[in-house]
Amino acid sequence: MARPITVLIVDDHPVVRQGLRALLAVQDGIEVAGEAGDGDAALALAGEHAPDVILLDLKLPGRDGIAVLGELTARASAARVLVLTSATEPAYASAALRAGAAGVLYKDVDPDALVRAIRSVHDGHLLLAPEAAGSLMHSAGRAAGGVDALTRREREVLAELAKGRSNREIARALRISEKTVKAHVSSVLAKLGVPDRTQAALLAVRHELPI
Repeated sequence: MARPITVLIVDDHPVVRQGLRALLAVQDGIEVAGEAGDGDAALALAGEHAPDVILLDLKLPGRDGIAVLGELTARASAARVLVLTSATEPAYASAALRAGAAGVLYKDVDPDALVRAIRSVHDGHLLLAPEAAGSLMHSAGRAAGGVDALTRREREVLAELAKGRSNREIARALRISEKTVKAHVSSVLAKLGVPDRTQAALLAVRHELPI
């Protein structure tokens, strides 16, 4: 029997945490590892329980969600972070993705869609609420044109980025060195005109770029 997906719920509103716990408690193959109401508690519980997925609000007392994401990245945490927020300003979504989030959804998401999203980010995929895609649209046309300039190997690297894979995983999949992967990633970002690998991957997935 497969090990359940463990989820840490981070939100400063008790009612939201209780609702999410109730939703996840009845899902097959998902287990709530704990709840936190602020950033410091979230980091402590993440270190203690090593959850597979963290449902993270951005507006938290003390250390906010972006700071939590930054600290998780610094710790090389294996948890996949799915931001669940009421902050609909595009800048928040972009900041979360740059900080290492595996996805961004808004709190009005359908419950079934949220469960599917948890399973999806756990499987290594990147997710973005359709409403949040607007913050990336300004790069879409430039990226679409840049794809034509990619070499065959760079297209392969972009395809692996779109699957949410790390440089090490890409190197293993394509049977090349990590150093070579890093060089290809830098070239892909430059040709697409995007600042980071997350935006390259999201553009490839959301705009169905020909990779």
